[in-house]
Amino acid sequence: MNVANTQIQMRKGLLEFCVLHIISRGEVYTSDLIDELTQAQMIVVEGTLYPLLNRLKSAELVTYRWVESEAGPPRKYYSITEEGKKFLLTLADTWASLVNSTQEITAKN
Repeated sequence: MNVANTQIQMRKGLLEFCVLHIISRGEVYTSDLIDELTQAQMIVVEGTLYPLLNRLKSAELVTYRWVESEAGPPRKYYSITEEGKKFLLTLADTWASLVNSTQEITAKN
């Protein structure tokens, strides 16, 4: 078994939750998402993020709008929908439960 593969899978499992959480704080551009995820050591590349954003959009959890840019092509800014907010609350509850369960198990010798 390869520990690096397991670590990658753990991060991927949390990526949707983290992306929704970042977007819930306000409109965000994709490169800003990547920057924040990278700073938090949630290693992500555009090839992973764009399909995730498309899935979230298709599920009506996020929406986007185009903003003209003086420095190049228009930019797509993402925001969370009301349905996305409800979904995020459910994920947050699940996360809290998982953290508690994991800590309970790993605290035992």
